[in-house]
Amino acid sequence: MTSMPASERLGSHLKLAEQALMATKAAVLKPAGVTVAQYSALLHLSENPGISAAALARLCGVTPPTINTILNNLQDRGLIERTPHEWHRNVLETRLTDPGREVMADADARAVRVERALAAEFTDGEREALVGLLGRCVEVLDKERRER
Repeated sequence: MTSMPASERLGSHLKLAEQALMATKAAVLKPAGVTVAQYSALLHLSENPGISAAALARLCGVTPPTINTILNNLQDRGLIERTPHEWHRNVLETRLTDPGREVMADADARAVRVERALAAEFTDGEREALVGLLGRCVEVLDKERRER
């Protein structure tokens, strides 16, 4: 197999774009007092009240131990509450508290500004094409991983 220069590797370009997005979100979320990972958890909790930590980890794209660390930090700050499920006592349901909803609203407004600024750089057709192309990337990579 022949080598391929980094400039020709799509993975390198995807990683650079992801790093730029995460660095920008980290900077804009800092005044809200949350990290990108904490914001992601708050966002998914706002859309899925009562979700389990395992399901939340999948939505956030992190491991169960990582989501537990994130949730412990958010709980220590009073931004979430975790209570035993009514029927499954070993499952904790997680919900935002009132202060958590306030922090989420502030953080989300900041993150949405980044997303809108990014989206504004593309025409509607370009955004649609980009979403489609990124979706194809995910499909190809998922298939490659499953075949290994």
